[in-house]
Amino acid sequence: MEVNGDGAGNSTRPRKVFDEDNSAVEIPETAHQISSDSWFQVGFVLTTGINSAYVLGYSGTIMVPLGWIPGVVGLIIATAISLYANSLIAELHEFGGRRHIRYRDLAGFIYGRKAYSLTWGLQYVNLFMINTGYIILAGSALKAVYVLFSDDHVMKLPYFIAISGFVCALFAMSIPHLSALRLWLGVSTVFSLIYIVVAFVLSVKDGIEAPARDYSIPGTTRSKIFTTIGASANLVFAFNTGMLPEIQATIKQPVVSNMMKSLYFQFSAGVLPMYAVTFIGYWAYGSSTSSYLLSSVNGPVWVKALANISAFLQTVIALHIFASPMYEYLDTKYGIIGSPFSIRNLSFRVGVRGGYLTINTLVAALLPFLGDFMSLTGAISTFPLTFILANHMYLKAKKNKLTSLQKLWHWFNVYFFGLMSIAAAVSALRLIAVDSKTYHVFADL
Repeated sequence: MEVNGDGAGNSTRPRKVFDEDNSAVEIPETAHQISSDSWFQVGFVLTTGINSAYVLGYSGTIMVPLGWIPGVVGLIIATAISLYANSLIAELHEFGGRRHIRYRDLAGFIYGRKAYSLTWGLQYVNLFMINTGYIILAGSALKAVYVLFSDDHVMKLPYFIAISGFVCALFAMSIPHLSALRLWLGVSTVFSLIYIVVAFVLSVKDGIEAPARDYSIPGTTRSKIFTTIGASANLVFAFNTGMLPEIQATIKQPVVSNMMKSLYFQFSAGVLPMYAVTFIGYWAYGSSTSSYLLSSVNGPVWVKALANISAFLQTVIALHIFASPMYEYLDTKYGIIGSPFSIRNLSFRVGVRGGYLTINTLVAALLPFLGDFMSLTGAISTFPLTFILANHMYLKAKKNKLTSLQKLWHWFNVYFFGLMSIAAAVSALRLIAVDSKTYHVFADL
Protein backbone atom coordinates (compact mmCIF):
# COMPACT_ATOMS: atom_id res chain seq x y z
CA MET A 1 0.00 0.00 0.00
CA GLU A 2 1.11 3.59 -0.46
CA VAL A 3 1.85 5.74 2.54
CA ASN A 4 0.60 9.19 1.63
CA GLY A 5 0.27 12.59 3.25
CA ASP A 6 -2.77 14.72 2.83
CA GLY A 7 -2.46 14.81 -0.97
CA ALA A 8 -1.90 18.55 -1.02
CA GLY A 9 1.85 18.50 -0.67
CA ASN A 10 1.85 19.34 3.04
CA SER A 11 4.87 18.08 4.95
CA THR A 12 3.13 15.49 7.10
CA ARG A 13 5.37 12.73 8.40
CA PRO A 14 5.06 9.15 7.08
CA ARG A 15 3.20 6.78 9.35
CA LYS A 16 3.87 3.24 10.48
CA VAL A 17 1.08 1.16 9.03
CA PHE A 18 -0.11 -2.43 8.89
CA ASP A 19 -0.46 -4.35 5.66
CA GLU A 20 -4.05 -4.27 4.41
CA ASP A 21 -3.98 -7.94 3.37
CA ASN A 22 -2.22 -9.16 6.50
CA SER A 23 -2.96 -6.99 9.52
CA ALA A 24 -0.37 -8.83 11.63
CA VAL A 25 2.52 -7.59 9.47
CA GLU A 26 3.82 -4.14 10.37
CA ILE A 27 5.34 -1.94 7.67
CA PRO A 28 7.97 0.64 8.70
CA GLU A 29 7.37 4.26 7.80
CA THR A 30 8.42 5.35 4.33
CA ALA A 31 7.75 8.32 2.10
CA HIS A 32 7.81 6.17 -1.04
CA GLN A 33 5.14 4.06 -2.66
CA ILE A 34 5.13 0.39 -1.70
CA SER A 35 3.01 -2.71 -2.37
CA SER A 36 1.72 -1.34 -5.66
CA ASP A 37 3.66 -3.01 -8.48
CA SER A 38 3.04 -6.28 -10.29
CA TRP A 39 5.68 -9.01 -10.24
CA PHE A 40 6.12 -8.38 -13.96
CA GLN A 41 7.10 -4.74 -13.42
CA VAL A 42 9.49 -5.70 -10.64
CA GLY A 43 10.96 -8.34 -12.94
CA PHE A 44 11.76 -5.59 -15.43
CA VAL A 45 13.38 -3.52 -12.65
CA LEU A 46 15.69 -6.45 -11.90
CA THR A 47 16.36 -7.11 -15.59
CA THR A 48 17.16 -3.45 -16.25
CA GLY A 49 19.76 -3.64 -13.51
CA ILE A 50 21.65 -6.63 -14.94
CA ASN A 51 21.25 -5.77 -18.63
CA SER A 52 22.80 -2.33 -18.44
CA ALA A 53 25.51 -1.39 -20.91
CA TYR A 54 28.00 -3.07 -18.57
CA VAL A 55 27.16 -6.32 -20.40
CA LEU A 56 29.17 -5.03 -23.35
CA GLY A 57 32.30 -5.38 -21.25
CA TYR A 58 31.80 -8.89 -19.86
CA SER A 59 33.60 -10.49 -22.80
CA GLY A 60 36.73 -8.64 -21.73
CA THR A 61 36.33 -8.73 -17.94
CA ILE A 62 35.08 -12.30 -17.57
CA MET A 63 35.79 -14.42 -20.64
CA VAL A 64 39.31 -13.16 -21.44
CA PRO A 65 40.73 -13.86 -17.94
CA LEU A 66 38.91 -17.21 -17.60
CA GLY A 67 38.82 -18.69 -21.12
CA TRP A 68 36.07 -20.69 -22.76
CA ILE A 69 35.29 -23.55 -20.40
CA PRO A 70 35.78 -21.79 -17.03
CA GLY A 71 34.04 -18.68 -18.38
CA VAL A 72 30.94 -20.47 -19.66
CA VAL A 73 30.68 -22.79 -16.66
CA GLY A 74 31.36 -19.90 -14.30
CA LEU A 75 28.54 -17.78 -15.72
CA ILE A 76 26.08 -20.66 -15.43
CA ILE A 77 27.10 -21.39 -11.84
CA ALA A 78 27.02 -17.69 -10.95
CA THR A 79 23.49 -17.49 -12.32
CA ALA A 80 22.36 -20.39 -10.15
CA ILE A 81 24.01 -19.26 -6.90
CA SER A 82 22.83 -15.67 -7.39
CA LEU A 83 19.24 -16.82 -7.88
CA TYR A 84 19.56 -19.00 -4.79
CA ALA A 85 21.02 -16.23 -2.59
CA ASN A 86 18.40 -13.73 -3.75
CA SER A 87 15.62 -16.22 -3.03
CA LEU A 88 16.88 -16.54 0.56
CA ILE A 89 16.61 -12.80 1.09
CA ALA A 90 13.22 -12.69 -0.63
CA GLU A 91 11.85 -15.33 1.75
CA LEU A 92 12.80 -13.17 4.76
CA HIS A 93 10.92 -10.10 3.53
CA GLU A 94 8.05 -10.80 5.93
CA PHE A 95 9.67 -12.15 9.06
CA GLY A 96 8.94 -11.76 12.75
CA GLY A 97 5.66 -9.93 12.23
CA ARG A 98 7.27 -7.15 10.23
CA ARG A 99 7.82 -6.36 6.58
CA HIS A 100 11.47 -5.47 6.05
CA ILE A 101 11.44 -2.97 3.19
CA ARG A 102 15.11 -2.06 3.53
CA TYR A 103 18.15 -4.32 3.72
CA ARG A 104 19.37 -2.60 6.88
CA ASP A 105 15.96 -3.14 8.53
CA LEU A 106 16.24 -6.89 8.01
CA ALA A 107 19.83 -7.08 9.26
CA GLY A 108 19.03 -4.90 12.26
CA PHE A 109 15.99 -6.99 13.17
CA ILE A 110 18.00 -10.20 13.13
CA TYR A 111 21.32 -9.03 14.60
CA GLY A 112 20.74 -5.71 16.38
CA ARG A 113 21.60 -2.03 16.05
CA LYS A 114 25.29 -2.44 15.19
CA ALA A 115 24.45 -4.72 12.28
CA TYR A 116 21.85 -2.18 11.13
CA SER A 117 24.50 0.56 10.96
CA LEU A 118 27.14 -1.69 9.37
CA THR A 119 24.73 -2.94 6.71
CA TRP A 120 23.61 0.62 6.00
CA GLY A 121 27.21 1.70 5.51
CA LEU A 122 28.16 -1.23 3.29
CA GLN A 123 25.06 -0.90 1.16
CA TYR A 124 25.26 2.80 0.49
CA VAL A 125 28.99 2.81 -0.21
CA ASN A 126 28.28 0.03 -2.71
CA LEU A 127 25.38 1.89 -4.30
CA PHE A 128 27.32 5.17 -4.40
CA MET A 129 30.11 3.46 -6.31
CA ILE A 130 27.62 1.81 -8.67
CA ASN A 131 25.94 5.16 -9.32
CA THR A 132 29.31 6.78 -9.99
CA GLY A 133 30.24 3.91 -12.30
CA TYR A 134 27.03 4.39 -14.26
CA ILE A 135 27.87 8.06 -14.82
CA ILE A 136 31.31 7.05 -16.12
CA LEU A 137 29.65 4.47 -18.37
CA ALA A 138 27.19 7.05 -19.70
CA GLY A 139 30.01 9.52 -20.34
CA SER A 140 32.02 6.85 -22.14
CA ALA A 141 29.04 6.06 -24.38
CA LEU A 142 28.65 9.76 -25.26
CA LYS A 143 32.35 10.06 -26.02
CA ALA A 144 32.12 6.98 -28.25
CA VAL A 145 29.48 8.77 -30.31
CA TYR A 146 31.63 11.90 -30.47
CA VAL A 147 34.77 10.13 -31.75
CA LEU A 148 32.74 8.44 -34.49
CA PHE A 149 32.21 11.84 -36.09
CA SER A 150 35.20 13.87 -34.94
CA ASP A 151 38.88 13.23 -34.30
CA ASP A 152 39.80 16.69 -33.00
CA HIS A 153 39.97 15.48 -29.35
CA VAL A 154 38.63 18.82 -28.14
CA MET A 155 35.96 17.16 -26.00
CA LYS A 156 37.47 15.02 -23.26
CA LEU A 157 35.86 12.24 -21.23
CA PRO A 158 35.39 14.43 -18.12
CA TYR A 159 33.23 16.80 -20.20
CA PHE A 160 30.97 13.95 -21.30
CA ILE A 161 30.81 12.71 -17.71
CA ALA A 162 29.61 16.17 -16.64
CA ILE A 163 26.91 16.12 -19.34
CA SER A 164 25.84 12.64 -18.26
CA GLY A 165 25.60 13.68 -14.62
CA PHE A 166 23.39 16.63 -15.55
CA VAL A 167 21.03 14.41 -17.58
CA CYS A 168 20.88 11.85 -14.74
CA ALA A 169 19.98 14.64 -12.31
CA LEU A 170 17.15 15.87 -14.56
CA PHE A 171 15.77 12.34 -14.74
CA ALA A 172 16.04 11.88 -10.96
CA MET A 173 14.08 15.07 -10.36
CA SER A 174 11.22 13.95 -12.59
CA ILE A 175 10.83 10.40 -11.18
CA PRO A 176 9.74 10.61 -7.52
CA HIS A 177 10.20 6.95 -6.55
CA LEU A 178 11.10 3.51 -7.89
CA SER A 179 7.52 2.47 -8.72
CA ALA A 180 7.11 5.58 -10.88
CA LEU A 181 9.56 4.21 -13.48
CA ARG A 182 6.78 2.06 -15.05
CA LEU A 183 6.82 3.06 -18.74
CA TRP A 184 10.51 3.89 -18.51
CA LEU A 185 11.28 0.23 -17.82
CA GLY A 186 9.87 -0.65 -21.23
CA VAL A 187 11.91 2.16 -22.80
CA SER A 188 15.00 0.83 -21.02
CA THR A 189 14.34 -2.65 -22.44
CA VAL A 190 14.17 -1.25 -25.98
CA PHE A 191 17.45 0.60 -25.52
CA SER A 192 19.07 -2.55 -24.08
CA LEU A 193 17.94 -4.62 -27.06
CA ILE A 194 19.29 -2.04 -29.49
CA TYR A 195 22.87 -2.06 -28.21
CA ILE A 196 22.87 -5.80 -27.49
CA VAL A 197 21.55 -6.68 -30.97
CA VAL A 198 23.98 -4.27 -32.64
CA ALA A 199 26.92 -5.68 -30.66
CA PHE A 200 25.81 -9.24 -31.42
CA VAL A 201 25.26 -8.77 -35.17
CA LEU A 202 28.43 -6.76 -35.81
CA SER A 203 30.48 -9.16 -33.71
CA VAL A 204 29.16 -12.12 -35.72
CA LYS A 205 30.12 -10.28 -38.92
CA ASP A 206 33.61 -9.54 -37.62
CA GLY A 207 34.03 -13.10 -36.35
CA ILE A 208 33.14 -14.65 -39.68
CA GLU A 209 35.52 -12.37 -41.58
CA ALA A 210 38.39 -12.50 -39.07
CA PRO A 211 41.35 -14.92 -39.22
CA ALA A 212 41.94 -17.48 -36.46
CA ARG A 213 41.73 -15.89 -33.01
CA ASP A 214 43.91 -16.39 -29.97
CA TYR A 215 41.86 -17.60 -27.00
CA SER A 216 44.77 -18.12 -24.62
CA ILE A 217 44.65 -16.33 -21.28
CA PRO A 218 47.09 -13.40 -21.41
CA GLY A 219 49.64 -12.49 -18.74
CA THR A 220 52.26 -14.11 -16.56
CA THR A 221 51.46 -16.98 -14.21
CA ARG A 222 51.30 -14.57 -11.28
CA SER A 223 49.07 -12.06 -13.03
CA LYS A 224 46.76 -14.85 -14.24
CA ILE A 225 46.07 -15.84 -10.63
CA PHE A 226 44.93 -12.33 -9.72
CA THR A 227 42.96 -11.75 -12.91
CA THR A 228 41.20 -15.10 -12.44
CA ILE A 229 40.17 -14.10 -8.92
CA GLY A 230 38.95 -10.72 -10.18
CA ALA A 231 37.02 -12.31 -13.02
CA SER A 232 35.42 -14.80 -10.61
CA ALA A 233 34.24 -11.86 -8.52
CA ASN A 234 32.88 -10.14 -11.65
CA LEU A 235 30.81 -13.26 -12.34
CA VAL A 236 28.66 -12.73 -9.26
CA PHE A 237 28.73 -8.92 -9.33
CA ALA A 238 26.92 -9.09 -12.68
CA PHE A 239 23.71 -10.55 -11.22
CA ASN A 240 23.28 -8.79 -7.90
CA THR A 241 21.97 -5.41 -6.82
CA GLY A 242 22.66 -5.32 -3.09
CA MET A 243 19.20 -3.78 -2.62
CA LEU A 244 16.75 -6.64 -3.07
CA PRO A 245 14.51 -5.78 -0.06
CA GLU A 246 14.10 -2.22 -1.38
CA ILE A 247 12.98 -3.56 -4.74
CA GLN A 248 10.74 -6.18 -3.12
CA ALA A 249 9.06 -3.43 -1.08
CA THR A 250 7.37 -2.15 -4.24
CA ILE A 251 5.69 -5.46 -5.12
CA LYS A 252 2.05 -6.35 -4.49
CA GLN A 253 0.90 -9.02 -2.05
CA PRO A 254 1.74 -11.83 -1.73
CA VAL A 255 5.20 -10.30 -1.63
CA VAL A 256 7.28 -13.48 -1.34
CA SER A 257 5.66 -15.55 -4.09
CA ASN A 258 5.44 -12.51 -6.38
CA MET A 259 9.10 -11.72 -5.79
CA MET A 260 10.06 -15.27 -6.65
CA LYS A 261 8.22 -14.88 -9.96
CA SER A 262 10.19 -11.68 -10.59
CA LEU A 263 13.48 -13.40 -9.80
CA TYR A 264 12.71 -16.32 -12.12
CA PHE A 265 11.83 -13.81 -14.84
CA GLN A 266 15.14 -12.01 -14.29
CA PHE A 267 17.20 -15.18 -14.38
CA SER A 268 15.45 -16.66 -17.40
CA ALA A 269 14.61 -13.90 -19.88
CA GLY A 270 17.10 -11.43 -18.41
CA VAL A 271 20.32 -13.41 -18.60
CA LEU A 272 19.93 -14.75 -22.13
CA PRO A 273 20.83 -11.44 -23.85
CA MET A 274 23.79 -11.05 -21.50
CA TYR A 275 25.05 -14.55 -22.30
CA ALA A 276 24.61 -13.96 -26.02
CA VAL A 277 26.62 -10.74 -26.26
CA THR A 278 29.29 -12.02 -23.84
CA PHE A 279 29.94 -15.31 -25.66
CA ILE A 280 29.74 -13.92 -29.18
CA GLY A 281 32.07 -11.06 -28.32
CA TYR A 282 34.70 -13.44 -27.02
CA TRP A 283 34.24 -15.78 -29.98
CA ALA A 284 34.70 -12.92 -32.44
CA TYR A 285 37.77 -11.26 -30.90
CA GLY A 286 39.37 -13.80 -28.57
CA SER A 287 41.92 -12.51 -26.09
CA SER A 288 41.95 -9.11 -27.80
CA THR A 289 38.33 -8.45 -26.80
CA SER A 290 37.89 -4.88 -25.64
CA SER A 291 36.51 -4.13 -22.20
CA TYR A 292 33.89 -2.06 -24.02
CA LEU A 293 32.74 -4.13 -26.98
CA LEU A 294 31.19 -1.40 -29.17
CA SER A 295 34.59 0.27 -29.45
CA SER A 296 35.92 -2.90 -31.12
CA VAL A 297 33.28 -3.80 -33.66
CA ASN A 298 33.40 -2.75 -37.30
CA GLY A 299 30.22 -1.46 -38.91
CA PRO A 300 28.33 1.55 -40.25
CA VAL A 301 28.96 4.70 -38.25
CA TRP A 302 25.27 5.48 -37.82
CA VAL A 303 24.59 1.98 -36.44
CA LYS A 304 27.33 2.27 -33.83
CA ALA A 305 26.18 5.79 -32.99
CA LEU A 306 22.61 4.52 -32.45
CA ALA A 307 23.89 1.73 -30.20
CA ASN A 308 26.02 4.08 -28.09
CA ILE A 309 23.22 6.62 -27.74
CA SER A 310 20.94 3.79 -26.62
CA ALA A 311 23.58 2.68 -24.11
CA PHE A 312 23.76 6.23 -22.76
CA LEU A 313 20.00 6.62 -22.36
CA GLN A 314 19.53 3.17 -20.82
CA THR A 315 22.29 3.94 -18.32
CA VAL A 316 20.44 7.06 -17.18
CA ILE A 317 17.37 4.92 -16.39
CA ALA A 318 19.36 2.12 -14.74
CA LEU A 319 21.19 4.54 -12.46
CA HIS A 320 17.87 5.68 -10.99
CA ILE A 321 17.21 2.15 -9.73
CA PHE A 322 20.45 2.00 -7.77
CA ALA A 323 20.05 5.54 -6.45
CA SER A 324 16.49 4.96 -5.21
CA PRO A 325 17.46 3.64 -1.73
CA MET A 326 19.31 6.91 -1.05
CA TYR A 327 16.35 8.90 -2.36
CA GLU A 328 13.97 6.92 -0.16
CA TYR A 329 16.12 7.51 2.91
CA LEU A 330 16.30 11.27 2.32
CA ASP A 331 12.61 11.65 1.39
CA THR A 332 11.52 9.70 4.47
CA LYS A 333 13.91 11.52 6.81
CA TYR A 334 12.63 14.93 5.71
CA GLY A 335 8.96 14.00 5.29
CA ILE A 336 8.78 14.49 1.52
CA ILE A 337 5.32 13.02 0.90
CA GLY A 338 2.13 14.13 -0.81
CA SER A 339 2.08 15.39 -4.38
CA PRO A 340 5.49 14.67 -5.93
CA PHE A 341 5.27 17.82 -8.04
CA SER A 342 4.33 20.27 -5.31
CA ILE A 343 6.73 23.21 -5.08
CA ARG A 344 8.26 21.99 -1.82
CA ASN A 345 8.79 18.41 -2.95
CA LEU A 346 10.08 19.32 -6.38
CA SER A 347 12.49 21.90 -5.00
CA PHE A 348 13.72 19.31 -2.46
CA ARG A 349 14.47 16.82 -5.24
CA VAL A 350 16.24 19.50 -7.27
CA GLY A 351 18.45 20.49 -4.37
CA VAL A 352 19.08 17.19 -2.61
CA ARG A 353 19.11 14.71 -5.48
CA GLY A 354 20.89 17.22 -7.67
CA GLY A 355 23.52 17.68 -4.97
CA TYR A 356 23.95 13.94 -4.49
CA LEU A 357 24.45 13.32 -8.21
CA THR A 358 26.79 16.31 -8.44
CA ILE A 359 29.07 14.55 -5.94
CA ASN A 360 28.77 11.33 -7.99
CA THR A 361 29.65 13.23 -11.15
CA LEU A 362 32.64 14.97 -9.58
CA VAL A 363 34.05 11.65 -8.38
CA ALA A 364 33.37 10.09 -11.79
CA ALA A 365 35.23 12.87 -13.63
CA LEU A 366 38.06 12.89 -11.10
CA LEU A 367 38.55 9.10 -11.18
CA PRO A 368 37.31 7.78 -14.55
CA PHE A 369 39.27 4.57 -13.87
CA LEU A 370 36.91 3.95 -10.95
CA GLY A 371 36.33 0.36 -12.09
CA ASP A 372 39.37 -0.68 -10.08
CA PHE A 373 37.90 0.83 -6.92
CA MET A 374 34.47 -0.62 -7.73
CA SER A 375 36.05 -4.07 -7.73
CA LEU A 376 37.34 -3.40 -4.22
CA THR A 377 33.97 -2.07 -3.10
CA GLY A 378 32.22 -5.10 -4.55
CA ALA A 379 34.59 -7.41 -2.72
CA ILE A 380 33.98 -5.81 0.66
CA SER A 381 30.27 -5.05 0.23
CA THR A 382 28.55 -7.01 -2.56
CA PHE A 383 29.90 -10.37 -1.38
CA PRO A 384 28.91 -9.81 2.27
CA LEU A 385 25.50 -8.33 1.44
CA THR A 386 24.48 -10.78 -1.25
CA PHE A 387 26.02 -14.08 -0.18
CA ILE A 388 27.49 -14.06 3.34
CA LEU A 389 24.63 -12.16 5.02
CA ALA A 390 21.95 -13.89 2.94
CA ASN A 391 23.01 -17.35 4.10
CA HIS A 392 23.74 -16.38 7.70
CA MET A 393 20.50 -14.42 8.13
CA TYR A 394 18.58 -17.38 6.77
CA LEU A 395 20.39 -19.62 9.27
CA LYS A 396 19.47 -17.32 12.15
CA ALA A 397 15.86 -16.87 11.04
CA LYS A 398 15.12 -20.51 10.18
CA LYS A 399 17.46 -22.33 12.58
CA ASN A 400 14.69 -24.37 14.21
CA LYS A 401 13.28 -25.45 10.84
CA LEU A 402 16.50 -26.54 9.13
CA THR A 403 18.00 -30.01 9.08
CA SER A 404 21.63 -30.58 10.03
CA LEU A 405 22.52 -30.98 6.35
CA GLN A 406 20.83 -27.69 5.47
CA LYS A 407 22.66 -25.89 8.27
CA LEU A 408 25.96 -27.36 7.06
CA TRP A 409 25.20 -26.14 3.53
CA HIS A 410 24.55 -22.57 4.65
CA TRP A 411 27.64 -22.49 6.85
CA PHE A 412 29.68 -23.73 3.88
CA ASN A 413 28.37 -20.80 1.82
CA VAL A 414 29.18 -18.32 4.58
CA TYR A 415 32.81 -19.47 4.82
CA PHE A 416 33.32 -20.00 1.09
CA PHE A 417 32.08 -16.55 0.11
CA GLY A 418 33.94 -15.06 3.04
CA LEU A 419 37.18 -16.42 1.57
CA MET A 420 36.12 -15.26 -1.90
CA SER A 421 35.52 -11.78 -0.53
CA ILE A 422 39.02 -11.62 0.97
CA ALA A 423 40.62 -12.96 -2.22
CA ALA A 424 38.69 -10.51 -4.41
CA ALA A 425 39.71 -7.60 -2.15
CA VAL A 426 43.40 -8.55 -2.41
CA SER A 427 43.09 -8.84 -6.19
CA ALA A 428 41.39 -5.44 -6.41
CA LEU A 429 44.07 -3.78 -4.26
CA ARG A 430 46.75 -5.20 -6.54
CA LEU A 431 44.89 -3.89 -9.60
CA ILE A 432 44.65 -0.43 -8.04
CA ALA A 433 48.38 -0.44 -7.26
CA VAL A 434 49.28 -1.48 -10.83
CA ASP A 435 46.91 0.93 -12.58
CA SER A 436 47.77 3.88 -10.34
CA LYS A 437 51.10 4.03 -12.18
CA THR A 438 49.27 4.60 -15.47
CA TYR A 439 46.17 6.65 -14.70
CA HIS A 440 45.82 10.19 -13.46
CA VAL A 441 42.95 12.34 -12.22
CA PHE A 442 40.54 13.72 -14.85
CA ALA A 443 42.03 11.28 -17.34
CA ASP A 444 40.70 11.16 -20.91
CA LEU A 445 40.37 7.40 -21.27
